[in-house]
Amino acid sequence: MAMEESNTTYMEVEEDDNSDDDRDQNWDDYEEDEDEEEAINSKLLCLFCDSLYNSSNALFDHCSSAHRFHFNNLKTTFALDFYGCFKLINYVRSKVVENKCWSCGIVCRSKEDLLNHLHEVVSFDNGKCPWNDDEFLKPFLNEDALLYSFDEDDEGEDDMDDMPVDKEELIKDFEQISIDGDDFTFETEENKPTVSCLSGEKSASMTDSTLSNGIVAGVSSYRNPNDQDSSLYIAKVAANKIKDVNKSYFGGYSSYGIHRDMISDKVRTDAYRQAILENPSLLKGAVVMDVGCGTGILSLFAAQAGASRVIAVEASEKMAAVAAQIAKDNNLLRTGSKNEESGQDNGVMEVVQGMVEELKSTQKVQPHSVDVLVSEWMGYCLHYESMLSSVLYARDQFLKPGGAVLPDMATMFAAGFGRGGTSIPFWENVYGFNMSCIGEEIVKDASRIPIVDVIESRDIITNSTVLQNFDLVTMKLEEMDFTAVVELELKGETSTNGCTGSKPITSWCYGVVIWFDTGFTGRFCKEKPTTLSTSPHTTSTHWSQTILTFSEPIAMVSPGTLNIDKMAAVGTDACPAVKIQCRISVVRASQHRSIDISMELTGIGPLDRKRNWPAQMFNLL
Repeated sequence: MAMEESNTTYMEVEEDDNSDDDRDQNWDDYEEDEDEEEAINSKLLCLFCDSLYNSSNALFDHCSSAHRFHFNNLKTTFALDFYGCFKLINYVRSKVVENKCWSCGIVCRSKEDLLNHLHEVVSFDNGKCPWNDDEFLKPFLNEDALLYSFDEDDEGEDDMDDMPVDKEELIKDFEQISIDGDDFTFETEENKPTVSCLSGEKSASMTDSTLSNGIVAGVSSYRNPNDQDSSLYIAKVAANKIKDVNKSYFGGYSSYGIHRDMISDKVRTDAYRQAILENPSLLKGAVVMDVGCGTGILSLFAAQAGASRVIAVEASEKMAAVAAQIAKDNNLLRTGSKNEESGQDNGVMEVVQGMVEELKSTQKVQPHSVDVLVSEWMGYCLHYESMLSSVLYARDQFLKPGGAVLPDMATMFAAGFGRGGTSIPFWENVYGFNMSCIGEEIVKDASRIPIVDVIESRDIITNSTVLQNFDLVTMKLEEMDFTAVVELELKGETSTNGCTGSKPITSWCYGVVIWFDTGFTGRFCKEKPTTLSTSPHTTSTHWSQTILTFSEPIAMVSPGTLNIDKMAAVGTDACPAVKIQCRISVVRASQHRSIDISMELTGIGPLDRKRNWPAQMFNLL
């Protein structure tokens, strides 16, 4: 029994040895698999295609030769530091996944089209790099090995030498940053989110040690969830971005010249004056709020029309003081004192300095106490630098149920313009000299930049069509962003030359012009409805029109034209289009108070043959 026990014990030990050998073998296999996986993960993925490389040098050489993306040249030209390069890589990756050109912004229909489209870098609008936004501090791809190694071959020229940072830790911290619209939050594993710039919280001790791009030195300390000073500082910086834009915006309206231009705009001022003064049933005895009063001209009209109280809200400190002085000089400023003879307040107008969004907390105006909300909120292309968001806020917070909004409707229109709407004719004959090469270059540049200018009615060659309607009484803020499809046809009847055997008259469409009307409709203005129009067919205003130039002019003929080459490319002289279908999107841009416009064109020829052009992107800054 003892021997058996001994043998049994021995066998058990031997079994354990075998088991250990097996485990060692399995562990070796696991380590090999892990090494292989790590080797794969350490490969650097091309910014544009699926190619993998062992070094950033090899990758960037490939990007330069195959995709015309010269990373090192860009780094030098734009003086990009570590953070600038980091943002650039994430920016390019974010655009490629959308089949969008990182340089010019054109959207391609497929990745293959994008790879064929890629070109040398173009100059950016206003010299601003589109990747210079903190949203691109967040890695676009998880485990993007390129972010760890793009500067591995810099020979002591790293701008980070004066501020040593563990890049792996830094990138992990960036991955915790969440940017969403106007909110900027920093997330940790224990607390998501730990801070929001809209929360109103303040740190007991803020650090002032920051880099030029707003990132706090020693960013790796963010990983400590108990230390909120740095993350609060980042949140504060992000929140201040909008404040800075607002400060610049309202500061710009402190110039008397701007107010003179607006008041001198007879179409604008007369429309508001008529709507306010010639609708007594609406204004008599009403409580009126004027959002963005400027000099107070609309408030003065309201007081003149018999309003019982006029609340003039103005964010610019300077202009609020000016509006109050003007009201006082015209005996309309409400001071709270009584007139000895009438026993009434000596004025009805009060000026409140600040943004209307701040009014609620001051309790100067009770919720839902306003009868009429008036504002001249419109900007170029209706929405650029517009105050519509503030008007909608005031409507929801202060307007009584069933209260009036002036104006209550807004409509955007689009039409095609011809050669006369460009600068080409001017440059064709300059004191007898042909300088058309300049005009052609200007038109080419205009295909990337929206132009605010006056288009003459005679240069509109197509029908005018509604792009979008806005009901200011019911619309929501997100409805400011929209996409619409319109079809443009040549104006007038079918060409008399459209019979067989004759050459049709071809017109060339060079782009689309956008304008807007605002309506003071009979819904509220029962005695005297009126319309403020910025149309090229009416007297021009300070808004002018917004011009979107095609990347190339499109030939058009009237429907029913017969003598054309049905096999030629649609939109050419041989086969003009009978319609141009435009898909236009207008959205609020990431930069506060700016808008982005995209335009996709489809030429429709005889027998419904179609031709598409690459999408064009415009940013109205």
